[in-house]
Amino acid sequence: MIKKAHSFLLASALLLSIMASPTTIAAMENKGVKGKHDSGLRDYAKRRVVKVGTAVDVNVLTNEQQYRKVLAREFNSVTPENEMKWEAIEPTRGQLNFTASDQLVNFARRHGQVVRGHTLVWHNQLPQWLTGGNFTNEELEQILHKHIIDVMKHFKGRVQAWDVVNEPFNEDGTLRDSIWLRAMGPDYIAKSLQWAHEADPHAKLYINDYNIEGTGPKSDAMYKLVKDLKERGVPIDGVGFQSHLGIQYGFPENMQQNLQRFTDLGLKVSLTEVDVRMPLPVTDEKLAEQKDYFGRLMDTCLRVKGCESFTVWGFTDAHSWVPGWFTGQGAATPFDESYRPKPAYFALRDELTKRAGRPSSEFWDK
Repeated sequence: MIKKAHSFLLASALLLSIMASPTTIAAMENKGVKGKHDSGLRDYAKRRVVKVGTAVDVNVLTNEQQYRKVLAREFNSVTPENEMKWEAIEPTRGQLNFTASDQLVNFARRHGQVVRGHTLVWHNQLPQWLTGGNFTNEELEQILHKHIIDVMKHFKGRVQAWDVVNEPFNEDGTLRDSIWLRAMGPDYIAKSLQWAHEADPHAKLYINDYNIEGTGPKSDAMYKLVKDLKERGVPIDGVGFQSHLGIQYGFPENMQQNLQRFTDLGLKVSLTEVDVRMPLPVTDEKLAEQKDYFGRLMDTCLRVKGCESFTVWGFTDAHSWVPGWFTGQGAATPFDESYRPKPAYFALRDELTKRAGRPSSEFWDK
């Protein structure tokens, strides 16, 4: 129903557009956007033991001061939208380019933010040399192994958690047909996790998927998979629930109970790609319903003890992936196109301050 399809940028175009060095971003910050920030969601989250994050477009990060300012003020966790995906890091075989992803990691360090890596193993956004290479199954396994080791070692100690395997399931709970499933069988998931752990034993390792927020065949399949992995001793720390929602489809049923059953296995859970889209045009009624959805999502995370992070997939409607993939829909983030907070923002803030013993900031009330 809510299939994710991020901006499939050609790696060459992406890298050309963001070749500014990390010192360039730092220099621009020194002209008016320093590491300090007024009260934001990150401050309200301190007492709730949850990270509040966002996906980041490094091209926009490089070029827009307001984007950098809001990013630094509001969030203590960042996820690259595209810059750590395979086609961006290795568009040509054997030539690794971490320029863009390193910019984000360096920005995060300067602003006291942790980094969530996204993603190592996926069926999408693979370089053409890989998908069209006519490799044997044995060669594909070796290539995947090398990719995971190369990327994990490059970011070792600088990325807190990784979406190691992304979107492995179909809606009916069967494993998705992919280059990796065809080459290695179902065990590609366990092998990927093991290789990632060997490369960086301290990073938290996740499996991430969409449409698993509520109970159903897909979430049941994920539960069965991770339970089996845990029982086999495969290194896995958590499950990512993407949470791409639309107000026209209803809120996921039994979401809190669903997340709780995963934490009962001894796993962490995270809401990793939250947005709530609506049919356009925007109305006050739709914004109110969106506010309710964002508030319920945050409330659900806070009620589940093992929910360790809440990440929105982009924080401003000015740079959301939604309109490009869902015709006639949009306005899916907590800030509008002019970086003004929407009712959804206040829902997140209120849930973070509720029962937390922290006074509400007057920053947005002036």
